Amino acid sequence: MNVRRRHISGIAIAATTALGLGTLSACSDSAAAANTDKFDVVASFYPLQYLAEQIGGSHVHVTSLTKPGQEPHDLEISAQQTAALGESDAVLYLKNLQPAVDDAVSQSGLRTKIDAASLTTLEKHGNEVGGHAASHDTSKNEELAGLDPHIWLDPVRYAQVAEGVGKAFEKADPKNAADYRTRTAALVKKLDALNTEFRTGLANTKTKVFITTHAAFGYLAERYGLTEEAINGLDPESEPSAERVKDLEKMAKADGVTTVFYETLVSDKTAKTVAADANLKTDVLDPIEGITEKSRGTDYFAVQRANLKALQTALGTK
Repeated sequence: MNVRRRHISGIAIAATTALGLGTLSACSDSAAAANTDKFDVVASFYPLQYLAEQIGGSHVHVTSLTKPGQEPHDLEISAQQTAALGESDAVLYLKNLQPAVDDAVSQSGLRTKIDAASLTTLEKHGNEVGGHAASHDTSKNEELAGLDPHIWLDPVRYAQVAEGVGKAFEKADPKNAADYRTRTAALVKKLDALNTEFRTGLANTKTKVFITTHAAFGYLAERYGLTEEAINGLDPESEPSAERVKDLEKMAKADGVTTVFYETLVSDKTAKTVAADANLKTDVLDPIEGITEKSRGTDYFAVQRANLKALQTALGTK
């Protein structure tokens, strides 16, 4: 899937504070990733950075190519960063999410290239995902349908990726393999518990349908028996057609939808326009592509629990 190939020229990733395990993490220049006395890992963006930190602990030095607040799909990396990437011990990325990263990885001579997309299964998603609401979705824009990269929003798939990353770390840095194995198991256990929280928390709701501006929650919807109706499909900044908006308004009335969700890294203009036309509320459902001061939590688990609470409120828990 090649979504959002809008390029912002001149973007440079500036050095920031060191990454801390289990805390609000900052991105640093990838040049700092190489030549430390630890296992140097470059992660392409926050969800993979978080995995590397949690699994690697004190044995790894993790940097992210995408700085906090930057929309990951827009990333361009410099020649200096590309060169530094090749001097690191491993790269952890999600193929087809960030074309600039894919290019840099293919040009690097790294022995350990960990593609998160290869560690679980990806599906083809468009405007509507999951449940019964497909009958409402008359949009036929095939350009919006592609392999959905948002695997980290499903705790089960994210755990599968974590297990694969742990095994890759064990192989690449065998002297610390036992610790990587222990930390991976602990993280997977936490993700299993989160999966249970979502499953029980969303089991009994008044409606199973929710509207988002960005089709990021398809895997989550499928996992917990919900239906995501996205205004813009996989591209959160494209303009929806008048026909699509009208269909969503009809669907919202038929299925008891109360809320239009928008995300933290993209303008809420479209969500507010659709919500006003349909007399609905708006709220945040965070795709966790980056952690900023606007995030409802300081790490993956905190933001996921905030997402669960937002969904429970919007869907109406019984």
